[in-house]
Amino acid sequence: MDAAETTGLPEGYEPRFAKLYREKVVPDLQEKFNYSNVMMLPRIDKVVLNMGVGEAVNDTRKVQSAMRDLALIAGQQPVMTRAKNSIAGFKVREQMPLGCKVTLRRQKMYEFLDRFVTIALPRVKDFRGLNPKSFDGRGNFACGVKEHLVFPEIIYDKVDQVWGMDIIVATTAKTDDEAREMLRLFNFPFRT
Repeated sequence: MDAAETTGLPEGYEPRFAKLYREKVVPDLQEKFNYSNVMMLPRIDKVVLNMGVGEAVNDTRKVQSAMRDLALIAGQQPVMTRAKNSIAGFKVREQMPLGCKVTLRRQKMYEFLDRFVTIALPRVKDFRGLNPKSFDGRGNFACGVKEHLVFPEIIYDKVDQVWGMDIIVATTAKTDDEAREMLRLFNFPFRT
């Protein structure tokens, strides 16, 4: 099986954000942080998309609906997340489906980030920018969207329920400042 068959993308194809990283982000980061070696530069390792479906307690078919929508957004099949413990107050039993998640790497990751920054974020209602403090201390960034309808793959008429989703960008950066600067060079619209 060659690379084109596993990713579903044409042979020799390079996503726009991968090219942006190579041509613009790498030189700018190397200049700003004085890296002696290109291998020391931070890079985006993976992007994790997560949809929690609280209504799944009453109707488990809602998780299937969320999985279909997340598969359209991500371009690959998500994994169902299940409850680890029973919680009587929330009517949750052990191993009950509660949501779905998907991990994107390499080309699909760059494709998703491109769509997220250039198409989805401008469609968010009353968007004032991403919070620049949403880093975990190790260079990983997390944000959430209240409606998954901002993604162009979702057809409004076919949606039975609006879901929120979490987007986590895991980087190899050692500090939040390095990661923040790298994502800013990727045109992430942080608030000032």
